[in-house]
Amino acid sequence: MIDTGTSSRREFIASGASVAAGAVVLAATEPANALGAMAAGPDASSASAIRPFQIYVPDDMLADLKGRLMATRWPEKETVADRSQGAQLAKVRALVDRWANGYDWRKSEARLNALPQFMTSIDGLDIQFIHVRSKHKDALPLIMTHGWPGSPFELLKVIEPLTDPTAHGGTASDAFHLVIPTYPGYGFSEKPTDPSWGPDHVARAWHQLMQRLGYPRYVSQGGDWGAIISEVLAVQAPEGLLGIHVNMPGTMPPDVLKMVRNFEPVPASFSADEKRAYAGLLRFYKSGFGYADIMNTRPQTIGYALADSPVAMAAYYYDKIADWTDSGGEPERVVTLDEMLDNITLYWVTNSGTSTSRSYWDAAQSGGGPFNAFDIPKVPVAVSVFPGEIYQAPRSWGEKCFRNLIYWNEAPKGGHFAAWEQPEIFSREIRAAFRSLRG
Repeated sequence: MIDTGTSSRREFIASGASVAAGAVVLAATEPANALGAMAAGPDASSASAIRPFQIYVPDDMLADLKGRLMATRWPEKETVADRSQGAQLAKVRALVDRWANGYDWRKSEARLNALPQFMTSIDGLDIQFIHVRSKHKDALPLIMTHGWPGSPFELLKVIEPLTDPTAHGGTASDAFHLVIPTYPGYGFSEKPTDPSWGPDHVARAWHQLMQRLGYPRYVSQGGDWGAIISEVLAVQAPEGLLGIHVNMPGTMPPDVLKMVRNFEPVPASFSADEKRAYAGLLRFYKSGFGYADIMNTRPQTIGYALADSPVAMAAYYYDKIADWTDSGGEPERVVTLDEMLDNITLYWVTNSGTSTSRSYWDAAQSGGGPFNAFDIPKVPVAVSVFPGEIYQAPRSWGEKCFRNLIYWNEAPKGGHFAAWEQPEIFSREIRAAFRSLRG
């Protein structure tokens, strides 16, 4: 279902939408709610059908967005000279000016539509995904999961290097068949209508998706939510999961996490790497965790601003992009305004600010968190640590959590959005991380 807020299970196509030749439109009612079209294939009525998918955002929705941007009532400037009060007025105004007067969603829409996109139903929820098969016959199937406030957009730069490595400095033996699903409640995946879609459920769904696509043996990768899903998969250890790679590892021992949350000073007994990691987390919990506290406890409340005001959404997401890129708080140094707007516009046109916020609440109900230590006894785990990540996990903690640690490396550049910021470095890391699992 591609819907901006209704609970209907009908599938829509917008007036004037472009559909692949020979496609059969499943339904063509209520075009004002349409954001895409699905073509019927063999057994399209089956719950397990894989349906081709194309995106189309109606012109009137984009016109409404521009009208809202032009009518913004701005707050006064921050009263400090740094980012300590949040997203700075000048930065947000520059981003919004680009959004209203230069950014072209149609180019980004076409970029997505040039990729093989599909929809399938898992446990009653429609999941949208990109599926790119390598031309190399022995390619390793890889499922990659984005995070918040990201989307599949943040992974697009690495599709070609991973599926066609011979054209990007690698060898045929480095190739992957790539599956990039959209997290439930994000983008064009359906919004859950109950709180059951926490990380455990998503991980099981991803395993089911890979089996459905004909990949009985595969690897999983992710940062942010993608790291959590990959680690939960490894805890579940379904048959066929060969290994995982994460670029935001959950390695925080419970006693250490408790000390961080109590704002205790860095223990003198820690190694230099452990002190560095602890200090980074201490800064994060003191001054950077407010967004997560809101979504862990009151996702519906923040959702009203995110659903009604594109500028509120842009400022909220820009603040975290600035915090988490390896850019010294100047994200424009590593990703363009248009690249940021790709993600933000996707959230806006799908009205998914609230549903994505609820993904935090859903996870919090089971006591999960991004830095909780995951005890993974058997499944091989590979880790890349990027210098601009929220914290630089020390190997000593990784070895305690991941008892079959097959790869650990500290990358020279990159942050939380590593594939987005440094696609070449990220691609090399993925190739190296899984090399020992091929064959």
